[in-house]
Amino acid sequence: MAKKNKRLSPRYQVWVDARHKFRLSHAHIQMARELGLNPKKLGSLANHDQERWKSPLPQFIEDLYRERFGSDRPEAVMSIEQIAQKKKDKKNKSTPDPKPESTDTDAGVDLDGDPF
Repeated sequence: MAKKNKRLSPRYQVWVDARHKFRLSHAHIQMARELGLNPKKLGSLANHDQERWKSPLPQFIEDLYRERFGSDRPEAVMSIEQIAQKKKDKKNKSTPDPKPESTDTDAGVDLDGDPF
């Protein structure tokens, strides 16, 4: 039986596509996101076959991450799917239930007679 793919928002789907296209791990994608790299521009960075002076993309991301944050990898690695699910759960949890509509026909009128 085929497994149904749940659609991600375009914001996250671009990163999933980049992970498949450039054969990156979840850790490399998370490092690239923390560095603020644009997933649409990774192709220009991954051109190490034609431009020999460039390092391979995973190594380039690791070098940038080490230079900026001082560690080799993030402490907790999460996939894009896990990040999207966590954000969705947080959004559903923080959204309060709408208040029930008042059944009073005279809005703003206190029915018990007390003016205060």
